[in-house]
Order: sequence, then C-alpha cells, then structure tokens
Amino acid sequence: MPISSVQTQEPIASVTQDTPAEPAPPLYQQRSSELSPEQSQHQLQAIDALMQTGDHHAAQKLADALDPAALSAQQRNQLNLIYAQITLNAGEAEQTLSRLELIQVQQLSPDNKIKYLQSQAFALSLTGRLLDSARSRIELSTLLSSPDERDDNHAAILETLSLMPESELQGQSHERKDVLAGWIALASLLKLKERDPASFDAELAKWRETFPGHPANSYLLKNTTENAAEQPASIAVLLPESGPFAQAAKAIRAGFMAAHDRQASNGTKPTIRFYDTEQSTATALYNQVVADGAESIIGPLGKEHIQNLADSVTFDIPVLALNHIPELQKHNLYQFSLSPMDDVEQISHKAWLDGHQKVLLLIPENNQGKRIANYFIENWQGFDGSILESQTYNPKNTDFSSAIKKLLNLDESESRYHKISQLIPSMAYIPRKRQDADAFLLSAYSGEARLINPQLHYQADNLPVYALPTVYSGQPHPQLDQDLNKITFCDTPWLLGSDQDGLGMSALQDVWRQFTPPYLRLIAMGIDAYNLIGQLDKLDIAPYSGATGTLSLAFDGRIKRELVCAKFIDGRPELINTFKNPPDMSPRYGNQPAQELLPVNEHVE
Repeated sequence: MPISSVQTQEPIASVTQDTPAEPAPPLYQQRSSELSPEQSQHQLQAIDALMQTGDHHAAQKLADALDPAALSAQQRNQLNLIYAQITLNAGEAEQTLSRLELIQVQQLSPDNKIKYLQSQAFALSLTGRLLDSARSRIELSTLLSSPDERDDNHAAILETLSLMPESELQGQSHERKDVLAGWIALASLLKLKERDPASFDAELAKWRETFPGHPANSYLLKNTTENAAEQPASIAVLLPESGPFAQAAKAIRAGFMAAHDRQASNGTKPTIRFYDTEQSTATALYNQVVADGAESIIGPLGKEHIQNLADSVTFDIPVLALNHIPELQKHNLYQFSLSPMDDVEQISHKAWLDGHQKVLLLIPENNQGKRIANYFIENWQGFDGSILESQTYNPKNTDFSSAIKKLLNLDESESRYHKISQLIPSMAYIPRKRQDADAFLLSAYSGEARLINPQLHYQADNLPVYALPTVYSGQPHPQLDQDLNKITFCDTPWLLGSDQDGLGMSALQDVWRQFTPPYLRLIAMGIDAYNLIGQLDKLDIAPYSGATGTLSLAFDGRIKRELVCAKFIDGRPELINTFKNPPDMSPRYGNQPAQELLPVNEHVE
C-alpha cells in the first residue's frame, strides 16, 4: 500500500513510448572485396538495420568485414557514418567526430545527412563544444519534416545552450540578428527567468520584436518556457523502508522530496506515492502502482527487485530503476546509479588527458577492490596505456608502506642491498625506486587516503595521485584534508558547489545534515531521479545537467554520468578544468557483476 501521497493540481502528459524497429534484412557473408556494388549496398543496409534494432555489436562486426577500398566514395561515406553512430553509442565522442570528418557531407542522402548532423551535434555536446553543437542542430532543423522532430530538436538547442555559463552566453555578439543569435538570446533570457521571473514577460516581448519569425516562436517557445521539464501527472516511488539499504533509500527520498518541494514555487506538481519494496514482490507492486494510476515509476533500488521486475512484466510505463544490471535491456526501462564504472572511466581519462600512460594501482584488499581493479585495467588498456603493477592494502591498517614499497619496487631494492651487504658490509644503502611509472591510481576512502597519500609522496614525491571520489568525504575539512593535498579526483557536481537551481548543499543544509557523509551523494541522486523522470525522452537528444553529473543515455538504457574534477589544495577540493574530450564509456565489462549504487561499505545485490 502507498506510504504517503502528495497531490498535484494539474496533470501533465506522460512520456511517449518508442516504436519497435523493423527487423534486419538478411546479412551477406562474403568478403566485401568479392561483392558487387549492389551487394555492398545491401550489406550497408543490413548494418543500418542492425543499428536500428540496437544490436550495435553485430553491426560493428559486419562493418569490420567490409573493405573500404572496394566501396564507392558514397558507400565509404555511409560506412564512416555507421562507424560514427557505433562509437557515439559507446560514448566515444572524440572518435565519432574523427569519423565524421572523413565524410563528404554533400554526397550524403537527405536521411543520412540528418543522421550525420544528429551524431555531430550530440558528440560536440559531449566534448563540451556546446556552441558548435547548437550550430549543428540549427542546420538539422532545416532538414526535419516532422513538426514533432523539429520541436524536439529545438528543445535540444535550448538545452544545449543552457549548459553554457551565462557569462559565455552574454559574451556572444549581440549585434547579429541571425538564427543562432536568437537562440543564444533566448537561452540567456530563460536563465533570467530563474533569477527574476517578474521581468521575464517584458524581456520576452522585446526578444520577439528583435527576432520576428524565429523558429523558437509559437509552440516551442511556449512549451520550453512554461514546461521546461514536463513531469508525469503521477509518480510511484519504490524504495525499501527496512532492511540493510533503508538508510540509503532514506537519503534518496530526502533528495527526491527536496526537488519536489522546490517545484512548488514554479508551477504544479505531480502526485507522488511511495511503496515499500520490503512488504511485497516487485511484480505485485508494479501491478498495484499501475492500478493506482501511476504514469512513471522510480525504483526499485535492489538489483534482485529490478531483475525480477524485468523478468516478469512488460513495462507499459517508464521505469527509472535506481541501480544497474549489466546487459539488462528492456523497452521503457532506464537504469540510473552512482556507477563505479563512471568513476573509474573518468578519473582514468583525466589522468590520460594529463599525459600519463604508465601507472601504478593501489586498491583495498576486498571484493570491491577486485572489481575496481578490473575496471581500471580494462579502461587503461582502452587508452593504449598500461598498469605496470597493482597492489592491495588492508583498509584496517594504518601503515601502508609495505604495499607502496612493492609498487615502487623498493622491496626488491632492499632485498638486493641485504644480499650485497653480506659480501660488502661497508656499502651504503641508497633506495632505487622504479623509474618507469608516471602516476598513481588510488581507490580509498578519505580516512585511509589521509594515511596513504603522505606515504606515497614520501616515497615518490614526483608521481601525481588520481583517486576515485570516495577519497572525498563530501564535506570540507581543511585541517584533516591537508594530508590529501595534490590528489586529483572526479566527483558529483553537487558536492563541489553546484547550485542545481536552488538545490545546492548550501540551500539544503537541513536535509543533508541528517545523514553521515557516505550517504550525501545519494541525496544528489534523489534530486536527479525526480528531475530525470521528465527528461527521459530527451536524454538521447541532449545531455541533462544534473546534481550527480551531466547525464546522457546509452543505447542499452543506462544513464551515464560525466563528473567534474577537483584537486586538493590547502586541504580543500578546488575545481580544475573539466574534460575537453569525453571519457570512454563503452560497456566493456562483459558479465562481471558491477556493484553500482552505494558509495559506502555495503552494496545493493
């Protein structure tokens, strides 16, 4: 039964459903050099059909069998476009842009030019080139014949420009009166609405006079200004109220309700009903919430509940699960978690961008440490780098010198000295640490890291340290965290000063002070869960700037997070440059069970 209910004044439309893709045509098995031009074209069409069904692995395998030298110039364009879409779906935006640069755009068919511009716009957005992304979408709008598709694309233009700092928007030329200038002015105007809603209508009227006939007028302008993130009329939230993850659920709920309450001053709110997953099976709860009129579901939290639900029901309404099960993919199922895959991928990418290729890995001696090590190894191999050596440490210890000496080969140096000293007793000992490494990768909680970091710098002061977000407690402790100085890490924007439309940590002190530090990131997750439910049908068009990161949708329904990076200076985390290139977020982990949710010493299973 529902635990609580919050009523809304006015229902809002629910999220639309996808149309099933057409089945793929037969595939050719011959080598492309043996195919006629007509057969090669059929093979390209078969690959494209596989892309439409979401089978990107099979599409790439078939594409790899083609010989570009045996294709016509137009077919090579088509093949490069296919590769661009494959790499984009894997999160490899920089590779996508490299592929697109090989294409002669003027030779593309109108449909393929649409795919080209869609891929280009999304890849540019992921790499931080927001203005260029908006330009691509403006060109795309001229090719779209469907009013709904144009509206979605226009909404994506505004969403993309809204991610730019207001100073950058205002820094663009105000003398121009072209279409891009109109979009920039409107995006800046929408930011004004958040600060000063009283003056918005007058400024909007001036905008209309300045840009008459602009594509953002009429329907799109009305919808993006009045309903920037359309919420369903009724939301069911499935969370445990008892058991080992009750406190995690409580933190998520706190962030969720903070976002819900914040909406009170901005318009009508959806009905919210909470259901206890410890009191019934996931299937029974799903049937109940549908009967109660829910238009969207947030939860469950536990992997077992998510798997049971996916195995037993057809999702007639969108479900935003609060965990991630690798290779689980189903229509209307979205999986959102604080995934360690994202954490590992992005700190690895940050280290790689800083010019490091040969690294040393220090991880805790437990099951979570083993999983983290596998993620690091596979990611680093993806960057054509190498992990020279990894060592484990006992988190219960206070002296980590033994593991550090093994990483630096100092134990071997000491061993050699002892052997030689038996022959030459008067010989002085000069430690000889390894010279082939250029960085440390560290997985540790803040308490452990405060002990590890000084020992690392004592033994190898010239090697920078890159750590997972657990290195930061979530609250500044300058005196304690002096021992974390020089560590670089990537974390959720909410913990590092993001205001998140009035839902930043400074505004929610009464909320987060109820929780111990390991649960703070889950409050940010709750904020995003509330806002994401109205963004699910847009995430494949434009990323969403959330409390837990910049969020985008992978082809398998997993919501990926792009974090912000910081470095400890004088005991405080200071923001540093964000990614110029996107982290490699391809799903390379096979069937390994990822522990996705909790940034604490317990994990949802």
